[in-house]
Amino acid sequence: MIALPYLLHGATLALVSFLLLNLAATGAVAIVSARLATSARPASPGFWLALRLFPAALSIGFVVVVFLPSYWQYEPREFVEGFDVTLIALAVLALTVIGSGAVRGATAWRRVARRAEAWLLVARPLTLPGTSMPAFAIDTDTPVMALVGILRPRLLITRPVLDALTDEELRAASAHELSHWRAWDNLKRLAMRAAPDMLFATSAAYAIERRWVAASEHVADRHAGDSGRARCALASALVKVARLTPPPTPMGEPISALVDGGDITSRVQRLLNDAGSPPGRHAAGWLALAIPAVACALVYSPLLRIVHGVTEILVNTLP
Repeated sequence: MIALPYLLHGATLALVSFLLLNLAATGAVAIVSARLATSARPASPGFWLALRLFPAALSIGFVVVVFLPSYWQYEPREFVEGFDVTLIALAVLALTVIGSGAVRGATAWRRVARRAEAWLLVARPLTLPGTSMPAFAIDTDTPVMALVGILRPRLLITRPVLDALTDEELRAASAHELSHWRAWDNLKRLAMRAAPDMLFATSAAYAIERRWVAASEHVADRHAGDSGRARCALASALVKVARLTPPPTPMGEPISALVDGGDITSRVQRLLNDAGSPPGRHAAGWLALAIPAVACALVYSPLLRIVHGVTEILVNTLP
C-alpha cells in the first residue's frame, strides 16, 4: 500500500512544477506577443489559439506526461522527504491559478446561460434556409445576431437585424455563424477564458484573444459562401449590422456575434477581393506534429530520469 505522505509529496511537487513552467511559458508568450504586435502578416486562428493556451497546455502536459511518471518511477516510496514551507506556498499558489481559471470559466458559462434564457423568453422559432440549426427571432430593440452555446448552439437574431437584412444577406450571415459552429469557436472562447495560467492577468492575453477573434471572423467570412454573390451579400450584412452599433461581445463568453467588435473594414475588403477559400494544408500540419512526437518518444525514458534529478536539485536548493 502506498503511503499517504508519498502521494501528498508528489502532489505538492507536481503543483510546483506546474506553477514554475506556467510562469516561464507565460513570460515567453508575452515576449512573442509583443514582437508580433507590430506584424502585419495575418496568422491563422489556430496559431493565436495555440499561443494563448500554450502556458496552460505546456504546464499541464508536462505534469501529466513527464513529471508524474518520473516521480512514480524514481522516487523511493519507503523514504519521503519532509514538507517544506516554500514548496507548500508555491503549491497553494498553483492551486489558486487553477481554481481562478475554473471560476472564470464557470462564471462565463453561467452569464451567457442567463443571457440566453432572458432572450428566449421573448423569442419565437425562426426557419432559416440552408441550415438545420435552431434559430430564434428575439423581440428586443438591441441589434444582435449571435451564435449562443456550445453543446446545443442556437442562432439568435433580434428584430432590428431581421428588419435590416434582406433574405440573401440573412442567408449569408447565417452561413457565417454556421461556420463558427463547425469550428467550435464558442468552445475555444470558453477554453481561453478558463485556461489555468498567469497569462490571463497580462495585456498579452487580451491582445492575443483579439487577434484570434479577427482571424476566426475572417475564416468564418470566407466559408460563408464560395460565390462572389454570397460574399457580397455577407459584406452588405456586415455593414448594415455594424451601422446599428451593437455592443461588442465580452471575450471568453461562448457567444459568436456577426459583428464582434473587430475591424469591419478589413473584413468587407477581404470579402469583396477574395477569390475563394485557399487550399488546405492538412498533410503538412500533421507532419509538423508527427516529427516532434517521434523525437519525444525516443528520448522519453532518459527524460524521466533527468526530470527527477532536476526536481531533487530544486527541492534541495529552495529556501
